[in-house]
Parts: sequence; structure tokens; C-alpha cells
Amino acid sequence: MLTFREARSLIIDQLANLAPPRSPEPVALGDAHGRVLSAAVRADRDYPPFDRSTRDGYAVRAAEATSGARLSCVGEIKAGDTPPSFLAPNSCLHIMTGAAVPAGADAVVMIEHTTREADSVLFTRASRPGQNIVLRGNEGRIGQIALPAGARLGYAELAAAAQVGATQLLCAPRPRIAILSTGDEIVAVSETPGPFQIRNSNAISLAAQVRTAGAELVLLGNAADRESDLRAKISQGLQHDALILSGGVSMGKYDLVEKVLREMSAEFFFDSVAIRPGKPTVFAICASKPIFGLPGNPVSTMVTFELFVIPAIDILSGAVPRPLPLTHAILAADLNEKPGMTHFLPAKIEWPSTPEGAERRTIPPGQVRALHWQSSGDIAVMAQANCLLVVPAETEHVPAGTPVSILLRKDVV
Repeated sequence: MLTFREARSLIIDQLANLAPPRSPEPVALGDAHGRVLSAAVRADRDYPPFDRSTRDGYAVRAAEATSGARLSCVGEIKAGDTPPSFLAPNSCLHIMTGAAVPAGADAVVMIEHTTREADSVLFTRASRPGQNIVLRGNEGRIGQIALPAGARLGYAELAAAAQVGATQLLCAPRPRIAILSTGDEIVAVSETPGPFQIRNSNAISLAAQVRTAGAELVLLGNAADRESDLRAKISQGLQHDALILSGGVSMGKYDLVEKVLREMSAEFFFDSVAIRPGKPTVFAICASKPIFGLPGNPVSTMVTFELFVIPAIDILSGAVPRPLPLTHAILAADLNEKPGMTHFLPAKIEWPSTPEGAERRTIPPGQVRALHWQSSGDIAVMAQANCLLVVPAETEHVPAGTPVSILLRKDVV
């Protein structure tokens, strides 16, 4: 049985061999959040386009602004002003953050290190050349790549594109991910379930995860426990870039997903992974489209999506797959788990409050505690969790105080 890392790597390798994403499309800057660039964005001028002050203070010649020196203030420059053509010797200019530094000045002294009386400025600390100035072009030269092809556009990347005047961006199309739940026991969320039925919470959670991952959503509803219905709805799903099924992948009489996919000539790469929850997870390719058969229990569905579907969406979006965002915390209470599989346990990490002014090295790490849960169908506990606590397959007992790996829930942390 594959480990979760082996299964994840196999998915990435197989999808890299599929047909390339659809042709790029122009996207308005304001609509491009979460998209992936298909063509690099280049700077339209030097950045900054002038020597820029990074502090409110005084523009000076560093050699003149020694500790105890007095200079005459001959004017003021605010951001957006045209600076004087030259700073005269033995003088200074009151300058604001973001303003252009005049020729002749080679330092900006913070206002906190000065005392002003009328037009005379006393400097209480020695200055040095280059102090509090970003020179023209230090952040980027004209024609230089500001954002490379393949970059995922978050808020900082959009700001970088805006700075260089890129009002339209050439982006890869968002992949269209179809979601299909299975099982006679499933009813729509809007319906009143019978005494032995359940509402389709998986469709809701998967829809949210698909959107968070940056893809477009296609809801196919629910397939009954009949081969004909399942086959018809899978065929609909194959019209899109990828298909996710929830349920129908275990060993029961009515778990029909694998049987139907084999009849449709799907190529299987794995149908189980050494994890808990989420062992009966299927990855196959049919008609050149990736198919993910995720377990029907809601927590299993959520966990396996994070582990296996997100890298596929990255590739289909034209991006390099993001590494699994594991981080570390300190276990708050002893933990015992059955060895043999990697456990992904609903957990809660809490960070202690840090007194204002505390040095970075004194900040203690987060403390994580596994939540008590009934089974992989326990949605209520997962809704209380802000991370998954990862217990390696070879580990049976983890004492409190041990550093452990966690997978943060990106949507709530």
C-alpha cells in the first residue's frame, strides 16, 4: 500500500504527462485573484523611478549631518513633489516618506534623531551614506520580470502587477472540477431526509475546497446505487477537467465506483493509501481526465482532498504543485494511535499571547491538541478543528511536549 507521500508524488507525475492546459486567456487585473499567470509581467520603468525616502526626516549630505551638527532647513518635499534640482552645501530639506530625494543628498535622517528650532536643525545622531534611501531601480529595472509565468496571483502579486501598469494579465483558465456524490442514503441539503438518510454535506465541503484551491466548480448531484446512473453521471463528469466522486469506493456490495470505472476503461494507479482516515482512496485516469474516488465519510473526504486533489488542481491550473504546507507545533497531551498508517487527526492549535515588545526568541511555539472524535463521519469535531495533527505510521505513543507536524486548515487559520 502506498504512503500518502508516494500517492501524492504518483498523482503529480501522472498529471504532468497529460495534455497541457487549455489556451491562456486575458483577465482584467481586478478579476485575477487566485489565477495563474501564463506569461511573465515585466516592469514598465525602473522601481522606484527615483531615489526614494523611506522615512520622514531630513535629506542631507551624510558627511555634514554628524552628531551635534546644525544645518539650515531650506524647504520641504512631500511624496509626489518635484524635488529641487540640487541640495546646497550645509543645508537640509524636510522630506516625507515616499518623496524623491534631491540630487546632492545621500542620506535621510529620521525626524526622531533631530531637534528643530525655526529653520535650524540639530542632528543628535551621526548619519551615513545611503541611510533611509532606496535608490532608483533597486526594486526592479525597466524590462525586468516583475512576476514570472506560473506565478499564482495573491494580493501581493496583484499589487506588483498594478505597480507596473499591467491592467490585463494573460492567465491559464481555471480548471473545471466536477463533483459527484454517490449513495441511496444521500439527499440534497434542501430536502428533509428520511429516518435513515443523510444530507449531502460532502458536496458542500468539496465545493468550498475546490473554490479555495482556485478552480471552477461543476456540481453533478448524487448518483444512486445503480450502475447505469453512476455510469451516466461519470460520463458527464468526464466532459470537464477532472472528476471527484465521494463515496462508493470501499468494499461493500453497493460500492460501485471502481467496477463502473473499470468497465469504462479507466486506468487505475491506486485504490488505497496507508492513511487514516481516508484509506480507500482511488486515483484513476479515464479519457485523459483524472478521477479521484474519495471515501464517503466526511472527514475522510476533507483530508484526502487536501492531500491528493490540490496538487492536481495546481497542475491543471498551469502552476507548479504547491508543497504540502506542513508546519510544527508542540503536542499538548499524550497521544496513542495504532501504528501502520499515517494518521491525520482533527486537532486544534493555540498560540499563546505574547506581551508587547517581547523579543522574537522568547515567543513560545503553538500547542496542539488532538480533538476527541467518534469516527471519520464526525463533522462536528472537524468544524472545531483548525488543523490536522499528523502521526507517522511507525509511531504508537507520542508524549506531551513532543514536536509534531500539523497541516493547517488554510480556510480558517
